[in-house]
Amino acid sequence: TLWGVFPLYFHLLSAAGSVEIIGHRIVWTLGTCLALIAARRRWASLARVCRTPRLLGALTVCGLLVSVNWLVYVYGVNTARTADAALGYFINPLVTVALASLVLRERLRPVHRVSIVLASAAVALLVVLQGSLPWISLALAFSFALYGPDVDALTGLTVESAVVAPIALAYLSCLAWQGQSAWQAPDQSWQIMALLVVAGPVTAVPLLLFAAGTRRVPLSVVGMSQYIAPTIQ
Repeated sequence: TLWGVFPLYFHLLSAAGSVEIIGHRIVWTLGTCLALIAARRRWASLARVCRTPRLLGALTVCGLLVSVNWLVYVYGVNTARTADAALGYFINPLVTVALASLVLRERLRPVHRVSIVLASAAVALLVVLQGSLPWISLALAFSFALYGPDVDALTGLTVESAVVAPIALAYLSCLAWQGQSAWQAPDQSWQIMALLVVAGPVTAVPLLLFAAGTRRVPLSVVGMSQYIAPTIQ
C-alpha cells in the first residue's frame, strides 16, 4: 500500500533530477537505518555481516539492484511514464512466483496456477496494447525480483545503502559544488530539501516491511500480494 502511493511523493520532487533524487534516497536511507540500528542496539549484527565476505558480497549486489530499481522507477514517474512503472510491478510478481517454483521448488496449488495464468494474460495484453518494448517495466520487474537479502531486514538495508552511499555522496557533492542541486535553485525553497531528506524514511519503512515479510511467508504468497502496489499506482 505504501509503495502504491509513491508516485504522489515523487511527483513533488520533479524539480530535482532522477539521479539526484536517488542520491538523496541512498544517503538519507542510510541515515535512517543507522538511527534505527542505534535505537535497537544492533551494532553487533551489523559488524558480523561486515566481517563475513559472502554476506557482504551478496548485499553489495542487492544494493546495486535496488539502486537500479529506484533510479528506473523515479525516472519513469518524473517523465510521465507512471503506467510503465506500474506495468513493471505487474510483471514482477510473475517473475517472483516463477523463481519460487523453478528455483526454490515451492509447490503451487491449482487456484494459484489459475490466477497466474490470468495475470500473465493481462500483462501480455498490456504489453501488446503499448505497442513497444516496455524497457522500464522489464528493468523494474527483474531488478526487484532478484532482490532479496539473506539477513535481517534492517541490517541488510543498512549494508546495502552503505556500499552505494560513497557514489551517491560523490554525485551530490559534485552537484552542490557546481551549484546545480535542486535545493540551490533560486525558485526553490527549504521545502524541496525537506522532501529530499524525508526520502530516507519514505524509502526505508516499506522496504524494511517487505524484507521482514519475505522471511515470514512463502515466496509465492509474496508474489501475489505484490499486485496491491501497481493496482494503486
